[in-house]
Amino acid sequence: MTALGFLYPGHSAEDDYPRIEVLMGGSVRLHVIHTDIGEDAHRVDALLEMGSPARLGAGVEELRHSGAEAVVWACTSGSFVYGWDGAHDQVRALAQAAGLPASSTSFAFAYAVKEIGASRVAVAATYPDDVAGRFSDFLKASGTEVVQEKASGIITAAEVGTWGRDEVLELARSGDHPDAEAVLLPDTALHTAAYLTELEEELGKPVLTANQVTVWEGLRLAGRRVREPALGTLFLQKPQVVS
Repeated sequence: MTALGFLYPGHSAEDDYPRIEVLMGGSVRLHVIHTDIGEDAHRVDALLEMGSPARLGAGVEELRHSGAEAVVWACTSGSFVYGWDGAHDQVRALAQAAGLPASSTSFAFAYAVKEIGASRVAVAATYPDDVAGRFSDFLKASGTEVVQEKASGIITAAEVGTWGRDEVLELARSGDHPDAEAVLLPDTALHTAAYLTELEEELGKPVLTANQVTVWEGLRLAGRRVREPALGTLFLQKPQVVS
């Protein structure tokens, strides 16, 4: 059985992972290791500290005992905040520390957009304006056009973790744009695994969410494919070349 490791900051929406594991039929084990979040704030300085080598490295020892074949830093803002080049440095350091293929949720979004064949996206973010802007910049660096960016101004992951179905659907609806080929919800603190098919039915287009793409990225690193309609369009695609 394939085992994947995820370094997840703090406690907010980590229960998306066992839900996704069940939806995949138990064919893949998803090991979630919690890292110290430090200050819970969607603020650039706090996010840089959250994604620092020391904080990620602290979870690596537990990860080694999980039998994971790959590891993903399950935090979008704590990766894209470093910029395109800095985020590459971050995952290289994680791969060296873990001795495993490694990635992050930010790269998962960049690759997932290519996987579904999209080139123009809308961003529906829980973050403040400046942080949402950094995510859009990251996507642009990957070659993706951002046609609309919505920022909700939420400061803490703890607050985002309290959002339920109605708030998630409203976030996606309000962030959509007619020219967008997909809508991206970039926060691993947001519960979305239970609403993926409803989100896509509501908007009539693919929706990529943070914990969904994070699991997909772990599978990609491990060379596994899982087809599961309940996990959205991303999990129904034929293999694309992503690099």
